[in-house]
Amino acid sequence: MRPVHLDSENYQRVLGNELRTLRKSRGWTRKQLNARLQSTISLQTLATYEHGTRQCSVVRFAEICLALGEKPHDVLAKVDRRLFTTASDEIRVDLAKIAQSAEPRLAPLRRWAADRLRETDVGSGSEVTLTTAAVERMAELCGTTSVDLLDQLRDYGRSRTGYGSNGDENGNSYRLPTSS
Repeated sequence: MRPVHLDSENYQRVLGNELRTLRKSRGWTRKQLNARLQSTISLQTLATYEHGTRQCSVVRFAEICLALGEKPHDVLAKVDRRLFTTASDEIRVDLAKIAQSAEPRLAPLRRWAADRLRETDVGSGSEVTLTTAAVERMAELCGTTSVDLLDQLRDYGRSRTGYGSNGDENGNSYRLPTSS
């Protein structure tokens, strides 16, 4: 594996953004999150963590994640995917082909594809870009390995794309949630 340059400021900003997003998704203020922490920190310190302007110790990070009801490694995995997913980590698939699949193991994917097709503008086409992270999550849902699922998905669209991790030519990118 070739060495990857880590932009520490960007990493801290993305990590803070993830913490802020998790807090807001629960409808909590910083004060409400702070009340759930085991240790005492100021609201200003919590804000600097969320804005990525202050580094958070591993122990403090774990405490914040647990107060949010998240496993620290799951939060780090989300940050990792946002920062290190590349175009070579993506595959293009046709939702219509997946929705029509007769493969029993793909039942969760059929439902997902059918839902996406109902939500998608008819003129934008039925092909979407899936990241490696999405394929891994889909494999869990289907009770198979990501390698086996990837082999099956290649039958439902083109192979790797060159559109980058932000989506396809129509601006569509689909990532499945990594935790409930």
